[in-house]
Amino acid sequence: QVQLVESGGGSVQAGDSLRLSCVASGRTFNIYTIGWFRQAPGKEREFVAASTWGSTFYSGSVKGRFTISRDNAKNTVFLQMNSLKPEDTAVYYCARKSPGGNYYDTAEYNYWGQGTQVTVSS
Repeated sequence: QVQLVESGGGSVQAGDSLRLSCVASGRTFNIYTIGWFRQAPGKEREFVAASTWGSTFYSGSVKGRFTISRDNAKNTVFLQMNSLKPEDTAVYYCARKSPGGNYYDTAEYNYWGQGTQVTVSS
């Protein structure tokens, strides 16, 4: 059974930074796409960023402010979030994608973490 555990969330002021971590269990971690998604109250879960073999992808709303990276030796993916805005407030989830499909589609991810809360106040 694959498990993903997020950490690093918290409450910050607008303009501050946070670094989220996602540790995954299981072997062959490096061959899987890992994505970060977020869900604000009353809204659908949305794509934030993804790390594939050699490539990274971002949603338009975070591009230039967030950076996804991974340490395959430690089965860990990071999300560095800079210049945070109140609209970034959400529960952030990491997920492991199944082969094929689009990296931005939640339906293509079959393992999810429990989420970590990020709250940005103005």
